[in-house]
Amino acid sequence: MKDDFTASVMPDGDQLRKMGQNTISEALGIELTEVEHGRVVGRMPVDHRTHQPYGMLHGGASVVLAETLGSVGSHFIAAAKGKAAVGVEVNANHLRSVRSGWVHGTATLHHEGGKIHVWHIDIRDETGKPVCTSRLTVMLIPQPPTS
Repeated sequence: MKDDFTASVMPDGDQLRKMGQNTISEALGIELTEVEHGRVVGRMPVDHRTHQPYGMLHGGASVVLAETLGSVGSHFIAAAKGKAAVGVEVNANHLRSVRSGWVHGTATLHHEGGKIHVWHIDIRDETGKPVCTSRLTVMLIPQPPTS
């Protein structure tokens, strides 16, 4: 199954950029840099788009990055099975503040079931220090009809 994902559904950079158009990912400047079965890597700027009023990275922006990374990973696994992926629970522990630069996130698939995926997402600053740790649960559902 993992080889099928890589061979048939592995997205290229253009596909990933297109997926993010007109979404919160585009609004926040999230960039996906790697997508493979069970692992998704991306980054997000820490600037006026992602700041809270005190000039630090907003915790909600970290959660958006975490959910985006895990959801994209589940999307490509689910699509290969003719299903869709929807997030059902996300949590986050905010460990360190960041005022500028980029944060980098890595989502790792912790559990791949037929109906549920659980992802662990690690977000770090540019020096590699932990900023946020998150867990995302995604449900696989029948592919909804397109309108």
